[in-house]
Amino acid sequence: MAQLSRRSLLVVGAVSAGSLALPLRAQSAWPARSVKIVVPFAAGGNTDSIARLLAERFTQTLGQPFVVENRVGAGGGLAIDFVSKSAPDGYTLLVGAMANLAILPVINKVSFDPIRDFIPISNIGSNPFVLGIHRSVPATTVQEFIDHVRKNPGKFNYASGGSGSVSHLSGALFVKRAGIEMAHVSYKGGSQAVVDLLAGNVQMYFGNFSELVPHANGGQIRLIGVSSDQRVPQIPNVPTISESGLPGFRTITWNGLLAPAGTPQAIIDRAAAVAREVVASEGARARFAQIGVDPIGSTPAEFAATLRADLQTWAEAAKIANLKME
Repeated sequence: MAQLSRRSLLVVGAVSAGSLALPLRAQSAWPARSVKIVVPFAAGGNTDSIARLLAERFTQTLGQPFVVENRVGAGGGLAIDFVSKSAPDGYTLLVGAMANLAILPVINKVSFDPIRDFIPISNIGSNPFVLGIHRSVPATTVQEFIDHVRKNPGKFNYASGGSGSVSHLSGALFVKRAGIEMAHVSYKGGSQAVVDLLAGNVQMYFGNFSELVPHANGGQIRLIGVSSDQRVPQIPNVPTISESGLPGFRTITWNGLLAPAGTPQAIIDRAAAVAREVVASEGARARFAQIGVDPIGSTPAEFAATLRADLQTWAEAAKIANLKME
């Protein structure tokens, strides 16, 4: 009996050791093939730029292709719904933005739950919006712009990259707090909004650094404010909106990497570690600086806390602004 007991213990010990090794094997085996990174915006914006940087560095680090796929529609809802229903095996990931993960669910009925259906991997970076106006508008400051629009009610429009987007919410909050009248014009992505801003078909747009700064440098539009608490180092002469006309105004977005709920923890941990390495690298930080992104590189737990807090914050903001999905 003693010999049988010893044998049983050896078998149990072997099984236990094998069980403990499974996560390590799963971690070392992933990825065994190409990985799709889904982006809920058109190519060219900050979210797309961040996703492509991650895809490039993940491919180099992990030895398998990471391919970006842009799925546009429903304010980002189509892409997020697609990823939420994808197999939780680490081969379909999402680079999402606050706009479609923390705003869209609180102002419109969606088929996904950002908390229930996803596992946050890492919050990659954040950035304020830049307030750009067409060069034909006779204003160089936020206060001058507000005064001019107030004197000409019904004559000005503001663009957004889609109903329910952060650019929409930022524009709506700006109009409401300024006490002015401007019509909202929604586009399928920020790039189309910028085209019409340059053409003068709309007069105002809250855009990303990378969308607007090159055109401002070329004299086609004028930058009159940034939506953060502090000025952006790359454009130090552009004041914050809060200091130049609307005290307390602040809207900041972020971009993060997520996986479908049920994805093995070993894959989450490995992806998070690589993401933090990417964000910490000098090359990535230089790229982020070019597009006005402040690097974060959070842990999964930190990102989860941010997502929960922002869902509450933007639910309150949407209620105050009386926003509804068009």
